[in-house]
Amino acid sequence: MLNTILFDLDGTLIPMSQEAFVHAYFAELTDELKPLGYEPEALIRALWHGTGKMVKNDGSMTNREAFWNDFCAFFGEWAREHEGKIDRFYGERFDRAKKALRIQRNARPLIEMLQKKGYLLVLATNPVFPGVAVRTRLRWVGLEAEDFSRITDYSNSRHCKPNPLYYQDILQSIGRRGEECMMVGNNVREDMVAQETGMQVFLLTDDLENESGAEYSAYPQGDYEELFRRMEALPAL
Repeated sequence: MLNTILFDLDGTLIPMSQEAFVHAYFAELTDELKPLGYEPEALIRALWHGTGKMVKNDGSMTNREAFWNDFCAFFGEWAREHEGKIDRFYGERFDRAKKALRIQRNARPLIEMLQKKGYLLVLATNPVFPGVAVRTRLRWVGLEAEDFSRITDYSNSRHCKPNPLYYQDILQSIGRRGEECMMVGNNVREDMVAQETGMQVFLLTDDLENESGAEYSAYPQGDYEELFRRMEALPAL
């Protein structure tokens, strides 16, 4: 029986274009770190390379370890001293990237409705950011970390989307079977792969991402209003 709903964040609970978000985010971060000696273009290359290392993580270390090992291999061990500074950026100046939102949305009515129905809620955002960055972005849509039983970030995760092991890790951590869960997301490849673990899926089409051009007509899908209607129709537990 369905008793757990997993939500992606960017492009799902947060209405945004990934391209616009990345542009706004990088503009703020490079400006913040330039006084520390990080040349903007080199910093962006290092960020993308480190993200790639997290996506390819084989589970032998946390995503945080995979990122920082690679980041310091790029710049030198001195860069490790700036982790605290970067975390403070995510808790403060990163908030300016909110300008990338396509529209303003309050996701609290959706989340509170499911809480009242008794569903376990998981924020299954691709774990390539520290927890403070996830909490900042949640506030953009009126939510807090406490609204979810589990939130994936780069410190508590050893795999990334679209690796099915990312979803298996979540199932193990919350003590659920795939058939008890539904994954809601806007990325055809990264989010719908949850189906391989036995989860139901729902593809949100408002900010659809389908880089590979995969066929997706077979997935249950719709816009945010349709998602709300489907969640509203779920029985109370």
